Amino acid sequence: MSLSVVIVAQDEERTIGRVLEAVRELADEIVLVDSGSSDRTVEIAESIGAQCHHQEWLGYAAQKNFALGLARGDWILSLDADEIVTPELVSEIRTLFDSGKASQCDGYKIPRVLYIGDSPVRHGGFYPDAQLRLIKKGAGSFNDRLVHEAIKTDGPVRSLKSPMHHYAYSDVDGFARAMEKYARLSAREFARNSKFGWHCSHLNELVHPLWTFLSRYILRGGILDGALGLKLTTIYSDYVRKKIRYLREEKSYGQKGAH
Repeated sequence: MSLSVVIVAQDEERTIGRVLEAVRELADEIVLVDSGSSDRTVEIAESIGAQCHHQEWLGYAAQKNFALGLARGDWILSLDADEIVTPELVSEIRTLFDSGKASQCDGYKIPRVLYIGDSPVRHGGFYPDAQLRLIKKGAGSFNDRLVHEAIKTDGPVRSLKSPMHHYAYSDVDGFARAMEKYARLSAREFARNSKFGWHCSHLNELVHPLWTFLSRYILRGGILDGALGLKLTTIYSDYVRKKIRYLREEKSYGQKGAH
């Protein structure tokens, strides 16, 4: 069975070399879709043997589905440009393919370890954060969402044990900026697909963030990640609060538009 690794990228020179080197011996082909990098992303990728294609940004899901469509392998491993597979994961995928058992299902979820800089985050709901990324060609595609897009498939899905490392943010401030962006996009996504009701109420804006903090920091062990765990849990709770506030703004805007 052949494996295509597909990646979408823009200005990812910080991590793209390590991402590609990690899958170099596993992949039969590496397909990188770049949306207009101004740094050395494409140069680095080509030097490692990736097939680089240019595509103007279509949105998270559409861009990734475009990349899936370029893959020629029997199986596809879809990675973000800051996700680095571990040697243990490479070995597990090889064993899966060599055993002939891979085709017993349509896809496999892979656990992710989030990194802030060089510090792993292993508690507080940030791990295992398993993502469906290894799929049989044609068995699935990314759902049409503004943010937090994910592969959907109708067939059975199993989970792998070995993780990939997610070097998403160089520091805590980067995480905070991303949460601000995601809060707005998530509110917009929710507004276009759901009724508002309780979700955008002032009471929910008070209760939901507080519960998020307590559940993540205490019940899900965020406290075990020390000062970093406290910072991330606080930021994530504030993300929940902002999402509710932005949802209320979407509701207000929609009501004005109706008139």
